[in-house]
This record gives sequence, structure tokens and C-alpha cells, in this order.
Amino acid sequence: MSDGWKSCPTEIKDFILQMKERIKEIIDDKFIGFYLHGSLAMGGFNPNRSDIDVLVVTDKPIRLVEKRNLARLFLGYSSSPYPIEVSFLSKKQLMDWQHPCPFEFHFSDYWRERYETDLFQGTYQYINEVIQTDPDLAAHITITNYRGICIEGKPVDEVFPKVPLDDYLSSIMGDYLECLENIAEDPIYCSLNMLRVFWFLDEGVISSKKEAGDWGQKNLPLKLRNTVRKATENYADGKDGCSFEKLELLLLRDYIAGKVQELL
Repeated sequence: MSDGWKSCPTEIKDFILQMKERIKEIIDDKFIGFYLHGSLAMGGFNPNRSDIDVLVVTDKPIRLVEKRNLARLFLGYSSSPYPIEVSFLSKKQLMDWQHPCPFEFHFSDYWRERYETDLFQGTYQYINEVIQTDPDLAAHITITNYRGICIEGKPVDEVFPKVPLDDYLSSIMGDYLECLENIAEDPIYCSLNMLRVFWFLDEGVISSKKEAGDWGQKNLPLKLRNTVRKATENYADGKDGCSFEKLELLLLRDYIAGKVQELL
């Protein structure tokens, strides 16, 4: 497992820097900055499991032709070999803060087939001029403010607003509630993500999944620590070889849910 940006292998850095330059070619003089958040910024990045999480800030709105060119770029780059999740936000969208936050363009592999269809068929169902909003951006921007890395452009504190606490909580709680329902189907992600929320509410710490897992192994009741250990080690290894009993996952879920409810 790679730790973070400073210590990650040269091929990962080259992949990101080349992608950044391609982005700048497409959006041209609109470019303000390129910022990493997530595990590559905070540590715990695993080339076999982790996404590369990016925010790009622009001086002006992005034109439709640029959005379609960005879609082509990321369809080629994402999962070759590293999955990319990237959002483009204009300076005005950040200055006039609202939650959920509007954005200019977004790509993740969730949108791959939709974007491929639009580009192949020449349609505009998904890549168009409609401005959408994303509740996750409150969390992404908060993490960028606290732990993000500016790869190129204006410093983080000159670009991103301070997100109100209520907006950040709303953002992380949406994912947390899904994890309550899905922990048996996705035990590693859900266990570690629920721990991140618990730790933040308990101590105000904004953490990576790996950091949250390490914290959970030291601070949760002894009967739950082995479950957390398995989730943390499997996340670090990038493998899903370790099996979980449904009962142990439900015990972990119910403990965290009870503590979170007390802290809200």
C-alpha cells in the first residue's frame, strides 16, 4: 500500500500530472487549480482499491464542448489503471456557497456507461449544460481544506470556502446511513466509513479510512476490534479474501450507530 502523495510511486505521480496537463489543455485559461483529497492526500492510498480523488477549480463556467472533451479524457484515463473521481467547480460556485453544492462537471466510473452512450450516439442526456448539485461536495471540500494537497494553482485557503459544520455533517451522514444498510454487502468500506463518522463526531478528527480503522482497533470495545482489524487489513492489502460473519458486522454496526446517535 502506498501512503500518500509524497511517498507514492513515480508511476502514480506521473499518471496524475499527465492527467492534469490534459485537463489544462481542454479548459485552457479557465484553470485556477488542481487539488487532491481522499486517501492520496491523507495517506492510505492503495493502488489496488483506492480512487484518485480530485477537485478542479475554474475561473469561469465550462462550455459544453469542453465537458464532452473532459468526458472523453476521463473515459480513457479512469481505471487505466486507477479509478478517478473528479469534480470541476467554478470560482462563483464556491464563492456563493450553498448545500448541496453545484458543480460544472463530474466524472466517476459510475457514470462511465452513460457518458459512453452520450458520446457514441451524439446525445445530450447526461453531458449537457444543466448545472447539477452534489451533496458529497461539502465533505470533499472540507477534507480538502483540512488535509488536501494543491498540485498546481492557487493555495487551498485562497480558493475553497469554509463549509458550515451542519453542511459537512449532512454530507457525511448521507453516506453513513447507506452504510448502516449495506454493511453486510460491503463490509470493508462500510465499517471504515462508519468509523470515520464516529471519530469525527467524538473528537472532531477528519480522517482517512485507514486512520479510522487504526483508531477503531485501539478505542472500540475488545469484542469488536478483531472485526475492525480485518476490515483495516483487507483495505490495506487491497484484497477481499477475509471473510466476515454477519453477526460480527451487525454488532459493530449497532455499536457505532448507538454512539453516533448519542453524539448527534
